[in-house]
Amino acid sequence: MTGAVTDPLRARKAELRKQVIAARDALSLTEREHLSAAITARILALDAWRSARCVLAFMTFGSEFDTAALIADARAAGRTLVLPRVDYAARRLVLHGVADPATDLAAGKWGIREPDPARCPVADPAAIDFVVVPGVAFTVGGKRLGYGAGFYDRLIPTFPARPPLVAAAFELQVVDDLPMTERDQRVDLVVTEKDAYLAC
Repeated sequence: MTGAVTDPLRARKAELRKQVIAARDALSLTEREHLSAAITARILALDAWRSARCVLAFMTFGSEFDTAALIADARAAGRTLVLPRVDYAARRLVLHGVADPATDLAAGKWGIREPDPARCPVADPAAIDFVVVPGVAFTVGGKRLGYGAGFYDRLIPTFPARPPLVAAAFELQVVDDLPMTERDQRVDLVVTEKDAYLAC
């Protein structure tokens, strides 16, 4: 019975990923830069961002929202910057404090730049008070579709006190509904170039 339920769910998720990533990839570099700038401006205006002292972000990969300006603002404001590194053996994300992304990162398995553990200390999850969450698709109610490995779904429940979970996404990544399991974690706010959707 479990297989009969799970396999169609996985297939639906896989098809949605394919569709949304294709739409995102179809954006030109200029369009992605313009939309990313609009999204960044909305996030910088959030009270939760302005009051945050320690921010967990991510390094952009492929056609994702460009986090560069957000990361630059965090550093300029003196916030502690935390970035994830994938521990493939343990199938989890390890969080590291990063002083300078230009010198403290190395290419990971998929070419995503991630903290060099020789240069970046492991971060205390309890200190993080704002999280920028990546993903493929979202709903206005906070449902999230990731890339399929479950790294953030396993990470989020480990925070001692749940910080604000904010998804930065293009409007084309917002869909009417998403298939979910009990393990799938929701976000609190989805910020696009057009609006900020507060999860109910």
